[in-house]
Amino acid sequence: MDNNHQLATFAGGCFWCMVKPFDEQPGIISVVSGYTGGTVENPTYQQVCSDTTGHYEAVQIAYDPDIFSYEKLLELFWQQIDPTDPGGQFYDRGQSYQTAIFYHTESQKTLAEKSKQALAESGRFSKPIVTPIMPAKRFYPAEEYHQHYYKKNRAHYDSYHVGSGRAGFIERHWGEEHAK
Repeated sequence: MDNNHQLATFAGGCFWCMVKPFDEQPGIISVVSGYTGGTVENPTYQQVCSDTTGHYEAVQIAYDPDIFSYEKLLELFWQQIDPTDPGGQFYDRGQSYQTAIFYHTESQKTLAEKSKQALAESGRFSKPIVTPIMPAKRFYPAEEYHQHYYKKNRAHYDSYHVGSGRAGFIERHWGEEHAK
C-alpha cells in the first residue's frame, strides 16, 4: 500500500451488495470482493458457500484516509447491513454470509468498537448489535466474475439487491437515499 493509503475489510453478507456503496465514494482507490477469516488457502466461491472453510464473503477497500476516513467507512458499512442478524444477511443464510469488521490496526479496532457501541446506544435497532470485530486475516480475492458485479450485471444486481430484502431493510432503517 502507498503511504497515504490504508485497507479496510468488511463482511456484510453477499459481497456483490457491498461493493457499490463504497466504490462510489471519494478517496476510495479500490474495492475487491473476496474471502477472509477462515483457514482454507485460495478458497473458491463454492467452497466458501459450503460453510466449511470458516471464510466470510467480504470486501477489502483501499482508501485514502485524508479524503475518506475510517470512521466514514464504518458509518457506511453499518448502513448496508442488518447488524442484529447472527445467521447471515437477508436472503443469504450461513456463516459465510455473517457480518464482521476485520481490523488491520489497533486504531481501526478502537474506532470500530466505538462505532459499534454508538450504534447500539442509538436506539435505531431493538435487538443487540451482533457484528463481531476481529483481527484481519489473509484476504483472498474472489473469482473475476464476482468483481464489480453491480457494473457487469446491472439488471441482476438490482433485482437481487431488492429481492434479497436488503434494499427494503436499508430504506426502513436509514432512509430511501441509502437504499439505492
